[in-house]
Amino acid sequence: MFIRIVKMSFAEENIPAFLENFEIIKDKIRNAKGNRLLELYQDKTNKCIFFTYSYWEAEEDLENYRKSELFSEVWTFTKQLFNDKPEAWSVDKLMSLE
Repeated sequence: MFIRIVKMSFAEENIPAFLENFEIIKDKIRNAKGNRLLELYQDKTNKCIFFTYSYWEAEEDLENYRKSELFSEVWTFTKQLFNDKPEAWSVDKLMSLE
């Protein structure tokens, strides 16, 4: 399993549209084959910055999602709202303390 972290920055006036759309599509993303967790975070000091954390069984699952019609629809809508280039990382979890 690995984690995909995506950092997105939105124009302030576009945040409501992003959150509305995320509410509509979050379950579809979460139910994509191989997805085990989807979380959305908002930066505490810059309210225009958001992060998604998604856990995937295999890199192939993420790639299949990224090639899907769902991703195309989500990304086409979301990228119009950005005020900066998004960043993404794929990472392996080495340790978790709870």
